[in-house]
Parts: sequence; structure tokens; C-alpha cells
Amino acid sequence: MNLIIQGLEIANSDLRALAKLSQASGIERITGQAFRLTNAELTNDIAAYCDEVALDFAYVDPASKLSDFKLIAMDMDSTLLAIESIDEIADMHHIKAEVATITQQAMRGEISFEESLTRRTALLQELHVDALQQVYDERVKLNPGAEKMLSKAQKSGLKTMVISGGFTFFTERIKAKLKFDYAAANVLEIKNDRLTGKVVGEIIGRQGKAQILNQIREELGIQREHIIAIGDGANDLDMLAGAGISIAYHAKAIVKEHATFSINHVGLDGVINLFNRS
Repeated sequence: MNLIIQGLEIANSDLRALAKLSQASGIERITGQAFRLTNAELTNDIAAYCDEVALDFAYVDPASKLSDFKLIAMDMDSTLLAIESIDEIADMHHIKAEVATITQQAMRGEISFEESLTRRTALLQELHVDALQQVYDERVKLNPGAEKMLSKAQKSGLKTMVISGGFTFFTERIKAKLKFDYAAANVLEIKNDRLTGKVVGEIIGRQGKAQILNQIREELGIQREHIIAIGDGANDLDMLAGAGISIAYHAKAIVKEHATFSINHVGLDGVINLFNRS
């Protein structure tokens, strides 16, 4: 296997130590924040060492290429974006702390996503729709490496998709901006330019995300093994399970436990460093 090491700062001494621990035959530079240790042996010592020095690691098949995949699907809030959009909307309503507490409960898997969204959305009742645009204009920020990752995926022939438990107000704008092929999210009910505190139709939560991913997979005529999925919270677990490669991005512990790979320190461009580019 190849052992991919990534970090915001990687000391040469750490690379040499990791190469020795894994009995790797060589060290290759991918980028300034990513290195490939070739012909590495699987050992539990690597995880403990990387955790101590704040490095990401992944054992990958040397033959795995990004172009082997057909679709990359990802969560929006705290994955593609560096914010939780509903928390920022709540801030406009002066109830951010209350809503953020419910958000974290859902992400940790303590309550269902459907329950959390219903409770949070109800708290937004009577908020003017202009607040949504203000959040998009002033608060929406991509996580580091997002545009680079998407550009590389698109150039390698992959379709791209954002599947969110958030709202279409944001996903549709982000889809247009970043040229996603697909986007899915919940629809806020709005009457007389104000939020009613309700969601239109069935809530897209943990199961809904997986169902939408499966629908697109069938539409494209591809296999599960052709999909890369990226998420950070408990409501992403079923979506991640529906992909050949699942990536926990700066994620909750429950997600890391079930993902193929975890990225805890570097940006989203760390995803493409896991695969050969050709």
C-alpha cells in the first residue's frame, strides 16, 4: 500500500520516522502539504504517531486513480462550507446559541436530524427572507481547498453533487457558482416574504441523503464503487455508506469510525491527494 501523509506543516523528521515505522521503500512529494510513502506496511503505530503530531494519514491502493470514479457527492454545511448555514440564519434572528445547540446534538447523533431540523426551523418563524440573502452574501465561506478539489474532480471526468440537510436557497446558489452537476436540499416555506417556521415536503435527513445519492447513481448507471462521498455529521452516515470511498472531513467521532478515510487537519484538496491523478 501507499501511505499518504498530509498536514499543514510536515517536518522531515516526522516523514522519516513514519517511513521507518511503516517500512516504506520511498518518500514522494505530492504537494507542500502531502507526501506519499511507497510500499508501506500496515501498522497501528502510524495512527498514534500522526495523532500526536497533527498529521492526516491514509493507506491507499497504489493503482487507485481519481478518474476511476464517476461521482463525488458531499455534504454542504461544515463540509463544503465553513459554516452551519442554519446557525447563521438564526443569528439574524438573535437565537444562534439556541439553534447551534440543537445542530450539535444532531451532528453527534444524539437526536434525529429530522427532529433537529423541525425544531430549529420552527424557531425561525417570522424571519424576513432578506436575512437568507444576507447570510449568503456575508457569511457563506468555502472550506479551504474546496474549489481546487472540485476543479480536479471535474477535470478527471467526475460528476459533482452537493446533498444537504440545509436549504435549497443556499445549495442552488452554490451549485451555480461552483458548477455542481446536482444539488439537493430542503425547501423553506415562505409566505409574504417571511419564513413560516416549516419545511415544504419531506425532510431530507440521514435516509433522504442516501436515497438521493442512490437515485443519482442509478440515473448515471454507475456502481457504488464509482462514488466518493464526503461528510462530517451523523446525518451523513447513510450517504457515506452508499459510496465506494467515504471520507470524514473534520468530522464527529461517529463519522470517523465508519469512514474509509478521515481528513482532520488539511483542507478539502486533501481528498484528491489520496488518488493518483492520471
